[in-house]
Amino acid sequence: MKRIYSIVFSLLLLVGCSSTQEKSSSASNSKMDIKVATYNSSLYRKAKGELFKSLNNGWDIQALNLAKVIQEVRPDVLILQEFDYEEGGESLDVFVDKYLNKDQGDTEAINYKYRWSVPTNTGYATGVDLDGDGKLGAGDCFGFGQYEGQYGFAILSKFPFDQSQAKTFQKFLWKDMPNANLPVKEDGQSYYSDEALEIFRLSSKNHIDLTVDVNGTSVHLLVAHPTPPVFDGEEDRNGKRNHDEIRLLADYISGGEKAVYLYDDKGEKGGLKPNSHFIVFGDMNADPIDGDSFNSAIHQLTKHSEINNEASEGKFVPQRTEVDSISYALAKKYKKKGDVKFQTSEFGLRIDYVLPSNNFEVKGSGIFWPSASDSLGYLMERDASSDHRMVWMELGL
Repeated sequence: MKRIYSIVFSLLLLVGCSSTQEKSSSASNSKMDIKVATYNSSLYRKAKGELFKSLNNGWDIQALNLAKVIQEVRPDVLILQEFDYEEGGESLDVFVDKYLNKDQGDTEAINYKYRWSVPTNTGYATGVDLDGDGKLGAGDCFGFGQYEGQYGFAILSKFPFDQSQAKTFQKFLWKDMPNANLPVKEDGQSYYSDEALEIFRLSSKNHIDLTVDVNGTSVHLLVAHPTPPVFDGEEDRNGKRNHDEIRLLADYISGGEKAVYLYDDKGEKGGLKPNSHFIVFGDMNADPIDGDSFNSAIHQLTKHSEINNEASEGKFVPQRTEVDSISYALAKKYKKKGDVKFQTSEFGLRIDYVLPSNNFEVKGSGIFWPSASDSLGYLMERDASSDHRMVWMELGL
């Protein structure tokens, strides 16, 4: 989770970009088609309140570049991850009103009437020495963060929703998951103390089910941002937590007996009802082939029987339309086994996902990643926007 620094923003009018071309089926568009996306925006700062201050004048260069990307893709529903949380959602409102609602060069403004800055566990102090280093710090929060709300996520939608009716699993305890992959020390003893396990929340940010009304059809947005499976030791505590955060989503989708143990923050139990329309979104910090995941964590979703396999593993897996020689060279240098065109981050992994249920028809998908030679290539430079790329999908109900 790197801090992205601003670069000089170009105000030159830009020509169209081939990177947004979709892989399309023969089905025609209808009023029930929706375009959805997830984007780890890296819109966080070093201290609480700094994001609002940097955005409020309307000229934050990183935010201008991010707005340009969003206006190029133009999703109807957008999940923004690593966007600092505030209880009142002030920064989110400023980003929409002063950046997305303004033309960026030759791209038209886009508005999202329905917005939610989602409460998060990041930076939320536990008061317990979770990481065992003898002091209290960012590693002892329910989710890693230097302050409450850092690295949160937000939802933007053109379709109405009632966030008060959302199901959230922010407070679900890891120990309450049956057969949880709780880490152990070399001697077989629990890595975490009994005191820690009594308060240890599974979700490093939050897990939510937010229902949006798409022309009379209820669509469940299932969003999470599991912890990276690194920055730990032989006990693999973060890798195992990442796995079980993804498992929570998989069990919730399965419903029935697999979800009976789940309870949300209102105390309601169970998972999704059969035949629900749902879409899983997020930076899962898990690649299906490469990386440091525990026990092929993401396969719990990509191979799930309720998820559209064309979107998760088949012909509609989002991909780049053009891959430059540098990306291939880096993949070879670091011995990546996965196909470069499916990578969603500049560090060479497929970790950002849009995964719809089987009752959606997938009509197109893509990763917004213009090449360096493209007129929009500057948006992909390391310090311009984010170290992740927007992943989008067009769906028919």
